[in-house]
Amino acid sequence: MINHEENLRKAIELSNQSVDGGSSPFGCVIVDAGGKVVGQGHNRVVPDNDPTAHGEVMAIRNACKNLGSFDLSGCILYTSCEPCPMCLNACKWANIKEVYYAADRYDAEDIGFRDRVFYEDDPVELVRIDLPEAREVMQKWKNKADKIEY
Repeated sequence: MINHEENLRKAIELSNQSVDGGSSPFGCVIVDAGGKVVGQGHNRVVPDNDPTAHGEVMAIRNACKNLGSFDLSGCILYTSCEPCPMCLNACKWANIKEVYYAADRYDAEDIGFRDRVFYEDDPVELVRIDLPEAREVMQKWKNKADKIEY
């Protein structure tokens, strides 16, 4: 039986290690259907100068590398804080259907993080420049016999 609280505590310990290492308090573990940790990570936004290096993304990258697959179906993600929309969507791309978290977006806001605004209407201007070459490359991939779909 998978112990959700124990796995969340592992994620929290990673968040603690992250703070001790000079980063922010977000850690994550991913377990397989049997409860074995297959991936872990913590926030590395500042040390890596990478705004996508959130704890969940780092753990997903680690789990995919360890399992040799981009498909984490059947895995469960545990994170020290409620995932931001980017991380939630990373879970969807990885086919993770269960996410457990401890602190929430309001706790993150209380310590200076702006995660909550990403759940609200904070538009980014999207401008399409319709170039046919883009669709031509997409058709090339569609017609490719040996493509790997995800």
